[in-house]
Amino acid sequence: MSLSSKCLERVLIVGTLVLLVWLPLPIGSNRDWSVALLVLMCALLGVGWAINTLRRNRESGPTLKAGLPMLGLLLLCQVWVLVQWLAGLTVDGGSTFQSLVLGCAYCLLFLLVVDLFRTRKRLSLLLATLAVSGTFQAFFGVVMTLSGVESLLLVAKTSYLGDATGTFINRNHLAGYLEMTLACGIGLLLALRDERPFRWVNLLEVLLGPKARLRLALILMMIALVMSHSRMGNTAFFASLILVGAVFLLADKANRLRNSVILASFVLLDVLIVSQYFGLQRLVDRITNTQFHSVMVDGQMVEANELRDDVFAQAIPLAREHWLAGHGAGTFEVVFPRVAGEEIAYHFDHAHNDYLQFVIEYGVLGSLPLLLFVLWALYQAQRAMWLRESVYRSGVGFGASVGIVALLIHSLADFNLQIPANAATYVVICAIGVLANHHYRERRARPRG
Repeated sequence: MSLSSKCLERVLIVGTLVLLVWLPLPIGSNRDWSVALLVLMCALLGVGWAINTLRRNRESGPTLKAGLPMLGLLLLCQVWVLVQWLAGLTVDGGSTFQSLVLGCAYCLLFLLVVDLFRTRKRLSLLLATLAVSGTFQAFFGVVMTLSGVESLLLVAKTSYLGDATGTFINRNHLAGYLEMTLACGIGLLLALRDERPFRWVNLLEVLLGPKARLRLALILMMIALVMSHSRMGNTAFFASLILVGAVFLLADKANRLRNSVILASFVLLDVLIVSQYFGLQRLVDRITNTQFHSVMVDGQMVEANELRDDVFAQAIPLAREHWLAGHGAGTFEVVFPRVAGEEIAYHFDHAHNDYLQFVIEYGVLGSLPLLLFVLWALYQAQRAMWLRESVYRSGVGFGASVGIVALLIHSLADFNLQIPANAATYVVICAIGVLANHHYRERRARPRG
């Protein structure tokens, strides 16, 4: 590789990492200008990647080859959105076109990550960057909540006061983001674990050894997750951690005791001991009482949670109307008022169920490729997790599996995948599933002589 190609590739790597850290900062990139910036950045990085690839004239690496089928599924979905837009199969052409452009940006981001971070050193850097980004979100959210001076990064905070939201408006979206960054941090911690036989005298080293800073970051993110008081976010993350953790312990018999101690420490030490001082009881009360805040409807108080259930029930006929082709990507906000009952006091621009919203907007033809994309990523991550001969690969595979499964569960009752920052990060998590199984160690050039 020539010097200029190396420099350009380093610029692309840094640019991609900066983009990933930036995405959640402007309210989850859930504004038109931030979406435009996301698309522009992905386009510029994509052009740079294409120029560098043509200049080097090299064959596709193992990570890119492994990721091509998944990239094809993502592109297939965008082709269907293009058909919706061109053939007039949408009730809102502008929203569908915006979804098409954003979807193409996600495709470019997946391509960049799966090719640029193909070595172990770069993959570790990617995981660490996401963990650092999650730690900042957690620190910002916790400090804003505990100080009582609550605000977002650039604007005043007007909703979810008393709940950690980071730089997101909705606490559930901070929870969704933390689910993924926590998974990256845990995966990195397990990937770098000691391969020597475990002894109980090493327990203190496991908890407070050289990786103490990473553990502290994970504790902070868990505190923020609890302080978000997101019921589904906490349920999804710990259900995913327990489910994937059980499979992980089954897969790695040689390190079962060490892995059990590490995983148990997350649940027992970080949550039951630390998080109880930062709102764990309030979260438990929310789960027990299943209540949000109330709203006044026709002189009577109605729980917002009940309204969300009504939205789900009343939106199902929309999925049945055009179950194959959909109403058009990005059109839920337009089509839902047609079936909404009088008891719906809020303006709902999302279905609070990603699966239902994708079927309503994309139909089965557009949703099926996305589902296969996620399942393929989970398969790749699981293959890496079951590799006994590589502690690093199995650790990264574990982290990717936890992140993928957590959002699959959380999507049953929320719309994280409609928030650009979280959707883009989820695409990256799926790419990490591929990288866990197909990355390689970078060989140093030996001097001649």
